[in-house]
Amino acid sequence: KLFEFTTGMAIARGPSPVLLGKAGDFVILSKAGITNVAASAIVGDIGTSPITGAAIVGLDCIQVVGRILAVDPTGPACTTVDSVGLTAISDMEIAYTDAAGRTSPDSTELGAGELGGLTIAPGLYKWGTPVLISTDLNLSGGANDVWIFQIAGDLTQANGIHINLQGGAQPKNIFWQVAGQVNIGTTANFSGTILTQTLVALKTGASMIGRV
Repeated sequence: KLFEFTTGMAIARGPSPVLLGKAGDFVILSKAGITNVAASAIVGDIGTSPITGAAIVGLDCIQVVGRILAVDPTGPACTTVDSVGLTAISDMEIAYTDAAGRTSPDSTELGAGELGGLTIAPGLYKWGTPVLISTDLNLSGGANDVWIFQIAGDLTQANGIHINLQGGAQPKNIFWQVAGQVNIGTTANFSGTILTQTLVALKTGASMIGRV
């Protein structure tokens, strides 16, 4: 079923959004490290905790329009030492647990795990398998509508494939909770917040609007 809730004066469809807390201040946040092959363009703050700044590899302030935060100064030369990362990590884990724990999905095993070619309305969707996006995916809804995708396996987006937002849908209201790995193919375009227990890999030329 499709839920409705009120955000300010607007009626929103789908589940209530996942609250990110301090994790929402980051575009990339990791407990285990961030590895980059230059050159990339990242707009927003990135950070690691509790692992040291030395686990931020291949990045500098030329590639990051924002701050690089870590628990110590062993990362890139422009690293800011800031304990707020510990709070952000905790909030990230709370957000993952929240997204994973949502019940009463609107659909289970949609597309048998293949989302390519589908147009998906706001809602809560659940898979007990890996999920593939082999051709373009459309998410159609309003500016306040919410999507939560619960994926028990890996999430793989093929090379050159786009996630298209229609009707005013916004990346900040799209949440991908993935127990396995997330692989975004070369030159692909991704939208939303990725919450994963393992690994996120954006391949050469890939882009995204959202958070990792």
